[in-house]
Amino acid sequence: MAYIVDLRSDSVTNPTEAMKHAMVNSALGDDVYGEDPTVNALESKLAAMLGKQAALFVLSGTMANLIAIMVHCNKRGSEAFVGNQSHIFKYEQGGAAHAAGVHLSTLTNKPDGTFDLQELESRIQGTDVHEPITSLVAVENTHNCCGGKRHNIPLYMDGARLFNACEYLKEDLSRVVRDCDSASVCFNKGLSAPVGSGLVGSYHFIEQARRMRKMLGGGMSQAGVLAAAAIVALDEVMPQLKLDHKRANIMAKVIEGLCPKSFIVEDQHSNIILVRIPETSSLTTQKVVARLAQVCLAETQGDCKTPNDEGVIVKATYFDSKTMRFTIHREITDEALWLAIMKITYVLKELDATA
Repeated sequence: MAYIVDLRSDSVTNPTEAMKHAMVNSALGDDVYGEDPTVNALESKLAAMLGKQAALFVLSGTMANLIAIMVHCNKRGSEAFVGNQSHIFKYEQGGAAHAAGVHLSTLTNKPDGTFDLQELESRIQGTDVHEPITSLVAVENTHNCCGGKRHNIPLYMDGARLFNACEYLKEDLSRVVRDCDSASVCFNKGLSAPVGSGLVGSYHFIEQARRMRKMLGGGMSQAGVLAAAAIVALDEVMPQLKLDHKRANIMAKVIEGLCPKSFIVEDQHSNIILVRIPETSSLTTQKVVARLAQVCLAETQGDCKTPNDEGVIVKATYFDSKTMRFTIHREITDEALWLAIMKITYVLKELDATA
């Protein structure tokens, strides 16, 4: 047997005991009719926290993104601007085009996730009959909240990890999304709820979003079972995100000092640690991730093991052959953190020596 530390994503977290208790004891009704008191309580709470008029509980972040695009880009021939590294563009199966008939135009993301506002300004379209109509700008961060506003183009924030961003920035949620016409948050990542995301915006936006949710098959009857966990997540887990950030910072600093020419740690601000391998290196992230998931005899015969003599497996993920990610979350205790650091140290030094 091996001790497993799963750092692939914060979405691997399980609901807390308090969440399970709340789910079992939640007051229920039919949310399609707007009669589930727990869902209504969650939506009111989220709207107030983000400073918007209304909110809508949906099944996932991908559904939230698609609904927002469908509401804002409600004319045929619409175009939405997104970053070329954004989740909407890279990891949602082209849903904007497939389901909404919306053309996605990409802006080059800088290393910090932002994009050039001058590039955005220069590419806004709609006055020429040959061009699509620019109807939305979608961002994943807080740095791009001005471009397009002077053209009256709606701004949407995919806030999958907005709670972590606000913890790092030491800002209120409402301040960060103040300039956005609409935004989404995820409850099932760092907050550890089992299912769900939330959309916020104006009354009119949410009214239209509710219709789109129903069309996409996202209308749920007694959805309070899920909403109850999200309420606990906001009340009890969100205040603890700073611990994830602290542990991520510890890991980032250790990795940074191991083999700085072979493994480069990007600026670490939240619970995510991005590690890049130089293009000139023969090493690949696929090889590193695969090695972290193995336990060799030399590890258990040496010091790379638990106090119970178990080998350690670290699960990580990679985006391409040169970029990998470690994600700290609520289930990573101090013990798990240091066991993961021990294994990562062992593997990176081993691979660096043979590269």
